[in-house]
Amino acid sequence: MKQSKLFIPTTKEIPADAEALSHQMMLRAGYIKQISAGTYAYLPLAWKVVQNIQNVIREEMEKIDAVEMMVPAVIPSDLWKKSGRYNTYGDTLFKLNDRHNREFILGPTHEETMTYIVKDLLNSYKKLPITLYQLQDKFRDEDRPRYGLLRGREFLMKDAYTFASSNEQLDQSFNDMEQAYRNIFDRCGLNYQVILGDAGAMGGSDSKEFSAPAEIGEDTIVYSKNGEYAANIEMATSKFIDNSFEDIKELKEVATPNIKTISEVSNYLGYPETKLIKSMAFIADEEPIMVLIRGDYEVNDVKLKNYLDADNLREATEEEIVSKFNSVPGFIGPIGTKVRILADLTVESMNNSVVGANKIDAHYENANVNRDFSVSSFSDFRIVKAGELTEDGKNKLEFTKGIEIGHIFKLGTKYSDSLNAKFLDENGRQQSLLMGCFGIGISRLLSAICEQSADKNGLVWNKEITPYDVHVIPVNTKDDTQVKLAEQVSTAIENLKMSVLIDDRKERAGVKFAESDLIGLPIRVTVGKKASEGIVEIKVRATGDTYEVNKEEAAKKVQELFLNDVK
Repeated sequence: MKQSKLFIPTTKEIPADAEALSHQMMLRAGYIKQISAGTYAYLPLAWKVVQNIQNVIREEMEKIDAVEMMVPAVIPSDLWKKSGRYNTYGDTLFKLNDRHNREFILGPTHEETMTYIVKDLLNSYKKLPITLYQLQDKFRDEDRPRYGLLRGREFLMKDAYTFASSNEQLDQSFNDMEQAYRNIFDRCGLNYQVILGDAGAMGGSDSKEFSAPAEIGEDTIVYSKNGEYAANIEMATSKFIDNSFEDIKELKEVATPNIKTISEVSNYLGYPETKLIKSMAFIADEEPIMVLIRGDYEVNDVKLKNYLDADNLREATEEEIVSKFNSVPGFIGPIGTKVRILADLTVESMNNSVVGANKIDAHYENANVNRDFSVSSFSDFRIVKAGELTEDGKNKLEFTKGIEIGHIFKLGTKYSDSLNAKFLDENGRQQSLLMGCFGIGISRLLSAICEQSADKNGLVWNKEITPYDVHVIPVNTKDDTQVKLAEQVSTAIENLKMSVLIDDRKERAGVKFAESDLIGLPIRVTVGKKASEGIVEIKVRATGDTYEVNKEEAAKKVQELFLNDVK
């Protein structure tokens, strides 16, 4: 391919609003172009990378007998109302009406659509299991789209759906997909971790995330250095060590004038934060819930929502603290409250604690569970901290940032029940289809690869997904010897089934080299002053290693380096 015919609008300047390295480099290298906040055009080089990623996905899906298809992006809103997700997603949905005033949404994901398609068709256990997938744009009206392709309003996704008749079939599909995803990310040259994840609005039970460590990542990965434990911060657990018990003391109300926060109370009364109980007010599906946790911890609302199996969970407003909890903002506590109380495990062994007194400018000292207040149940509701021990007590937890690039779920019958997707089992009894859902964010994958591999000079692609394998640069296009040798070498390389981009532009050598580094093809062949001697220079983009070879050996040397030195 001649570079003069290829649309690559490179720029030297770093766009002011591009914070992420991947965003900066893909804009500078002419891979993407912003159309509006959260929406981007994939320019020719980026689209070739996307197509190569899609080919890798297709090859790995073929190995596990997953079948590709395509469903509409415009979905009747009734399907989402039946599943309950129309309200759960809320303002994140793009909503529209047709000329007949019928309601539709732009698909953010397609569990409901796929279930609707197979209901009544996969009506016998003999037709199961089956896995269907698609490669398609998705749409989510993100409040704050940012970091280029990492958080957009329109994005490319691979989404797959398994329909099974038994837990054994679902487990096998889940395991097969996990291995396929590992193969895909390995082939894309990614450093990633498989971690325990939260099913969130998808619903269901088992959930694993694939996360690529990166400083710009919006997720926090909690892991142990020995590699035996990894989880998203929302799901991470740690070993809790009980406090030592004290002799029970008499409950005492103390004045705390305008002293509200944990740190303020701690400083004012002279107690460490570990002696304070933080009382948090939540509304779970319209029910008021109080959650107690030791003062130096924060409540993990994902764990709480999962524990309650709530569709909606939020912190109570100040007005609701007064009206539903019969308390005062800043001084809320468990003593005398009529609402349901849950508590983190950190609270179970606490004695003589400080709690809010449910009246302005007052707290209680020496509050004790069972004597002064009751707790419905204790569970793990806390956000873990770096340095805490893993649950087996053998390793310390460490934190890193990561980009979620894939997620696999066991959905069970959440969608088949709501959409009445049934099949007849071996005994002729009607059962709900068991489902699994598996997604890869292709746009995010593109960004994650760039975040991990790009350097100060530009992008660096691996051999599986690079837009072109080799960049051939004749330094002086006015020199016929250089031009002819560049063409000869290009032809020889292409005869080895490798793709070549030849820079035939009438540009200065410095511009060509800088832009070559910027667009990041794995191998560069420079045809310069030694062309008259039949000698070219070969450079490996990732390592910077260079080799001078004669023209007869050039193609084979390029192939050798591509196979052995390019990841």
